[in-house]
Amino acid sequence: MNGSVISLARLRIVAAYLGEKNQHAWWPTSFFGAIGNQFLAPVFPKTTFLAQYHGSTEGARRLHDEHIGVGQVFHLFRLPEETEQDLHNLLLNSPDAIDASLIAKKESAEAALVDLAGTKAAVAEGPVAIKLADDIVSDATVRQLAQVYAAAFAGGVRAYPYFSRPA
Repeated sequence: MNGSVISLARLRIVAAYLGEKNQHAWWPTSFFGAIGNQFLAPVFPKTTFLAQYHGSTEGARRLHDEHIGVGQVFHLFRLPEETEQDLHNLLLNSPDAIDASLIAKKESAEAALVDLAGTKAAVAEGPVAIKLADDIVSDATVRQLAQVYAAAFAGGVRAYPYFSRPA
């Protein structure tokens, strides 16, 4: 599996976890929390983490869509169908590719996000347009997205990075 797909999955999971109501409360879900796990484990015993992932990212997708819109733009939680399938297949077929301890607690998730970002960036509240480096599934794009989320969570603001549909 492409290393950039793994980095993108890592970013999506960390941002989805940090945005949940028990961390920064950007969206009203708590699928990655203890109660979410207790609720989902009996229903999805073999794919609990995948169910948590889909539940949390759906909450994130709805909030981002409200602020960015839907159409000729993408964001971390609404990607082209092929990329969405790649992320789903990664988590379904190689669940160990993502270290679940990244989201064991808020501090470890924030540290993982800063690690994905590489460098600090300033960010304003609201939608933030980013320019794609090469394509969506690239280390440079993951880094740009991570920089916006890291700065937003650290600064206590809500930022929604997005990019235009690739040509």
